[in-house]
Amino acid sequence: MSSNVKGALLALLAFGLFSTHDVFIKTLGSVYSPIQIVFFSVLLSFPLATIMLMRDAKPGTLVPVHPWWMAVRTIGAVVTGVSAFYAFSALPLTQTYAILFATPLLITVLSIPILGETVRLQRWMAVIVGLVGVLVVLRPGSTDLNLGHAAAILAAFGGAFASIVVRKIGAEERTVVMLLYPMVANFLIMGVALAFVYKPMPIEHLGILALISLMAWIAGRMIIAAYQTGEAAIVAPMQYSQILWATVYGLFFFGETTDVFTAVGAVIIIASGVFIVFRESRAGTSKNTPVLRTRSRIGTPSTLRLSGLMTSGRFRDKNRAVDQMD
Repeated sequence: MSSNVKGALLALLAFGLFSTHDVFIKTLGSVYSPIQIVFFSVLLSFPLATIMLMRDAKPGTLVPVHPWWMAVRTIGAVVTGVSAFYAFSALPLTQTYAILFATPLLITVLSIPILGETVRLQRWMAVIVGLVGVLVVLRPGSTDLNLGHAAAILAAFGGAFASIVVRKIGAEERTVVMLLYPMVANFLIMGVALAFVYKPMPIEHLGILALISLMAWIAGRMIIAAYQTGEAAIVAPMQYSQILWATVYGLFFFGETTDVFTAVGAVIIIASGVFIVFRESRAGTSKNTPVLRTRSRIGTPSTLRLSGLMTSGRFRDKNRAVDQMD
């Protein structure tokens, strides 16, 4: 089995775990506020983060090198987490994924002012086509848009912005710093807000939250292993397999059916995202490869983001071949 096939299989398994994770989020979201779900999922992830911190042999402190950029990235991560969790609880799974899949398109746009990236005509056309796909999913004027749609769009924007910031500062920041600051911010902010929305939780629901944290952590490590094994241009599109899981899970667990507009819009968004990924993997196309380098799961505040590791010193040598393709 080739390394690319192994990487793709690892990514498929990881995103399958993430999709299962989202089923639990949606189930709990019918009972509890996303604020409460985020708070306890982060709280129960601290032991895993501590283990990671204990294993990090890189010298240095936990003080960020770029505190203002880290603050902006942290705000983006907090907004993304709570928005995505709310969207999963309020919208059909396939519709939520379709909107969140616009994140790579937004990363491409945001790379211009933040990274100084040059986006040429073909990538601009892919971005425009992808955003048209989002409009097909939303169907403004012919369907009732609600807070769930707004939350999904906000999560896509927040995830794109946080990813671009990581791409900008990640080479100089420790991976554990980029993980811990958003986790601590989520814990503190959601902890304060929890006073207004808290509902008592039975032990089985706390167990589900612990499982959510564990699944997110395992899936995050599997995605890292996938990128360490295969080429980014092969591994990255595996994220779109989540739409298949969402279709199956939505039907069997929530009685959801995917309408034609959501299906067509999702295909358009996925096609434009895949085009951007492969376009950026070609020689001379992109200076910073903003999509390939920030290709990680959004909306999961308790897991390690791949973008933090891919821009760190540990991972840079492994991906030198990708750098040489730019």
